[in-house]
Amino acid sequence: MKIGVLASQGAFAEHILALQKLDTEAVPVRLPGELKGVDGLIIPGGESTTISRLLLAYDLMNEIISMARGGMPLFGTCAGMILMAKHISGNGAPSLRLMDIRVKRNAFGRQVDSFETELAIPALGKKPFPAVFIRAPIIEHCDDGVEVLARLADDTVVAARQDKLLVTAFHPELTDDLRFHRYFLDIVSGKRKK
Repeated sequence: MKIGVLASQGAFAEHILALQKLDTEAVPVRLPGELKGVDGLIIPGGESTTISRLLLAYDLMNEIISMARGGMPLFGTCAGMILMAKHISGNGAPSLRLMDIRVKRNAFGRQVDSFETELAIPALGKKPFPAVFIRAPIIEHCDDGVEVLARLADDTVVAARQDKLLVTAFHPELTDDLRFHRYFLDIVSGKRKK
């Protein structure tokens, strides 16, 4: 199995390291040709507007959309979740528009309002998941067909799955807990069918 990690900007190195810890080949993706042969793609956190501009500048936007519509699994964390959403509240920046969710950027405020919490995520097992939120978005609405994987204590949706598309508002790559990456690999391999 070979997983691409979008390496335009953001926390891509941490995703690559997490995949390597799971004995999975991980390759940075900056140009369309580097998508060749990947079985899945992770779109990391970072700054969504900057990543969007780089996707357009390097002709990656249409290639990723085409591959995802053809069945390639995608995992978006934080900014990656924003880019995968069909609807972004108050933002007209180009995005991949793949997942039937509406997100709100920077929902918790500025950098100083970043926080960590433990989340109950039944799909990952009984042990709580250590979630790191940095200028994080939230999912304001999910259409039918979107499975909510995690909510905060106030019922705010912060992780979801739709078929082979997986998103988190937080940064699993910034923890030592590899369960979300393993979950994504199970989607890629077909072990976790919807």
